[in-house]
Amino acid sequence: MDILFVIDRIELKYFEFNNLVTNFWIIRELIRNNNNVFITTIDKLGISGEKAYSHCFSVFENHGNILYDRQEIKRDIETFPLVMFRNDPPVDLDYLNATYIFDFVDRSKTFVMNEPRAIRDFNEKLHTMLFSELMPEHIVTSSKKDILEFLNEYNEIVLKPLNRCFGAGVMTLKKGDKNTAVIINAMTNSGTTLVMVQRYLEKAKYGDKRVLFLGDKVLPYCVQKLPSNDDFKFNEHCDSNIIKAVLTEEEIENFAPVAKKLNSTGIFMTGLDVIDGKIIEINVTSPCYFIKEINNHFGVELEKDITKYILSKVESSIAVS
Repeated sequence: MDILFVIDRIELKYFEFNNLVTNFWIIRELIRNNNNVFITTIDKLGISGEKAYSHCFSVFENHGNILYDRQEIKRDIETFPLVMFRNDPPVDLDYLNATYIFDFVDRSKTFVMNEPRAIRDFNEKLHTMLFSELMPEHIVTSSKKDILEFLNEYNEIVLKPLNRCFGAGVMTLKKGDKNTAVIINAMTNSGTTLVMVQRYLEKAKYGDKRVLFLGDKVLPYCVQKLPSNDDFKFNEHCDSNIIKAVLTEEEIENFAPVAKKLNSTGIFMTGLDVIDGKIIEINVTSPCYFIKEINNHFGVELEKDITKYILSKVESSIAVS
């Protein structure tokens, strides 16, 4: 099978030898299963004669690493039975335009994971509120007054931009901080930009769990992402900051309906960020599965389970069409 991965531009720049990236493991396993893998980025997508196409590069394995041929190839996207749409945020205009490209791809010919329309309709911060009973107290607003009232009620809060990733732009704010007005104005662009505001959870000092969905199932493996020395949150992907974690029975029971709901919309691969049993964010654009770390901590080969699932979805999609 010919498979196209839409990856991030930064990932393309540092593509080779990068086993911290989920795509590395999935692509390598797909190649080992005799599939032909190609990579592209959103700026290399286009439409001609109402047909979506891509300028892409073929990928090959060499001594356990994956590399790509620098010779650019132009192909209609519908010639790929499978496309893995895994571009990173920010979900800006370029990102949204890339999802529109896939409106011109015949789904009877090409299965896309995660479904770009579903990603477009699901904001990773804001739409977490579809499961608000599983979240810490929260509001979404651009109003300084509303944020101050929320701060006064909960004493310490977290403010998050709605369209970024890897913790970029996320800030904490304590009641009485002399920079309160400056922080709120900076986060909301002086009251013109919506932000997610959540009650700060004390157990955040121990980091957050990455809970993983594959289809409508909650995977039994997870890791704890520890805060960096100079930050209140995880922002450095290294072995010392990622430790083995365990899902409680209550967490599995609570999160199973979330997996089923997202799966029903075309979001098949998801990563929850969880603190003290509370969902603080739902990652649907290009969730990191921390495969290297999970394999080491649990003695498994998670990439095999993921690729088996992906290929089964394509097979069932082809059978239906």
